[in-house]
Amino acid sequence: MIRSPLLASLTLCLTLGALPCQAALDDAEAINRAGQQRMLSQRVAKSYLMIGTETRAELAMTQLDSSVASVEENSALLGDYAPNAAIRGAVDEASGTWLKFRERALGKPDKESSLEVLRLAERFLAQSESLVQRIEQHNGTPAGHLVNRSGRLRMLSQRIAMLYLALSWNLPEPGLEREFVTAVEEFDQGLAELRGAKQNSATINQRLEQIGNQWRFARAGFQLAEQSRYVPTVIVTTSDSLLQKLEALTADYATLAQAKR
Repeated sequence: MIRSPLLASLTLCLTLGALPCQAALDDAEAINRAGQQRMLSQRVAKSYLMIGTETRAELAMTQLDSSVASVEENSALLGDYAPNAAIRGAVDEASGTWLKFRERALGKPDKESSLEVLRLAERFLAQSESLVQRIEQHNGTPAGHLVNRSGRLRMLSQRIAMLYLALSWNLPEPGLEREFVTAVEEFDQGLAELRGAKQNSATINQRLEQIGNQWRFARAGFQLAEQSRYVPTVIVTTSDSLLQKLEALTADYATLAQAKR
């Protein structure tokens, strides 16, 4: 059992429970936080596979620790935010899956267990996606949609790395290569959509240019995979760099959405 993330998660739960109050989320930040849950579903699975494949395993332990704590915090904040029964139900459904997912993800990685981790990651991703959509509908603004789209690219940066690791480990799961290609294509389409958004500021356009440059570098590594020459360390490092830039971009769109209220 991987002990440090579990201890960090339990400590965070106790800390959150002891707080007399938490800062209330507005709709834009709720979209951001729910979108983070999507990303974290893939990041937790990616960290698990990094440990299993011995790809920067020490870093993966730290990332897993941080990701588990972030999911716990977001779940608590979204539970407090829920403005209607539909959103409350979506939060509760995702939280139920998370408990099972966390237990598996904190176990010792092996190929057989990895398949269940991937399935639970997919379920938590789908439930978090449903939650994001419900909050976006509740918000009903174009800027809120951009927070969602940027947040989805954030998730894809981790999903692509996770699927790449699964392929490099030769996990016996049908459809992994197709899912990988689909995720790459969706990232291309999402980035193009954001570049064309009329609401973009000069700062946002500059961030998008930087993300585009990083993405082109990542794609070069994918071409090596087509020749069965996997470079997992390069891909996970690039995915983390992309994530950092996409976090900043999503925060910019969240600020824009708050200003449009």
